[in-house]
Amino acid sequence: MFETIRRLPSMNVSRPTVVFLGVGFVFGLSVSYLFVNTQDFKSNWESNYGRKSSRPVLHDAHDLEDAEGPASEVVFHSSEEDAHRGKYAVAKELAQNVRVLCWIMTGPQNHVSKARHVKATWGKRCNKLIFMSSKADKTLPAVKLDVKEGRDSLWGKTKQAFEYIYKKHLDDADWFLKADDDTYTIVENLRHLLQDKNTSEPIFFGHKFKPFVSQGYFSGGAGYVLSKAALTRFVEQGVHNSSICRQDNGGYEDVEMGKCMNKLEVEAGDSRDSVGRKRFFPFVPEHHLIPGRGPSLLQ
Repeated sequence: MFETIRRLPSMNVSRPTVVFLGVGFVFGLSVSYLFVNTQDFKSNWESNYGRKSSRPVLHDAHDLEDAEGPASEVVFHSSEEDAHRGKYAVAKELAQNVRVLCWIMTGPQNHVSKARHVKATWGKRCNKLIFMSSKADKTLPAVKLDVKEGRDSLWGKTKQAFEYIYKKHLDDADWFLKADDDTYTIVENLRHLLQDKNTSEPIFFGHKFKPFVSQGYFSGGAGYVLSKAALTRFVEQGVHNSSICRQDNGGYEDVEMGKCMNKLEVEAGDSRDSVGRKRFFPFVPEHHLIPGRGPSLLQ
């Protein structure tokens, strides 16, 4: 019995074909890898930041009232670091010519979670930094004011704070900034705004809202800054005058401040730059950057 062996024809595969197949295999593998990792990234992003997250999505300044700052200490960059050495000469000269006292509205519940981070970061840029609270705290330091905590007492806290500064620190600065403990201020930019302004004129600056006051009033959340003349007039002529300033602690702090300054003929100045861009921002970034996303006050 004979077996017939059939010889198969040999396959002649050219080198370009092999290279093409190899490149295709690697490309397909790479695309698959990227797809899988993209899906993992999307899943992780949604679980942490997207719609599936249990964390609140913050769209308004009031959403931040109960938010806490980082638990660990915030460390600010040193001017002696290699990346920053020698770059503060202009800022230091400006700080000598435009002296700014910053007082921060805070409360005992925020001394650790918010106020200390202001002290560790932008507060260092102020010529003098003072925290106003209902409880003293030497580590900040915080001044104890005779007022209850809560939104219904912000106007009372504001009046007492400015009166304290007038009596204790009037000669320590040329301009007097009021800010909250969740505000971030680039103090150098503030000084650039104020450097050609006259602190002997009764004027103040901030983010202007138009309702309630004929010349407008400035948002408390964005902060506002008073000239020395404006602070003096506010304390000497307004704080204890019932025909000019509200005498109880109630009302919206920024609105009441605006009404009081308007009656005192303290000018609500224009803080916009040479091309009309604003410098004080009371809301979260998306409301200022995306047209139509912010409250009607911004329109």
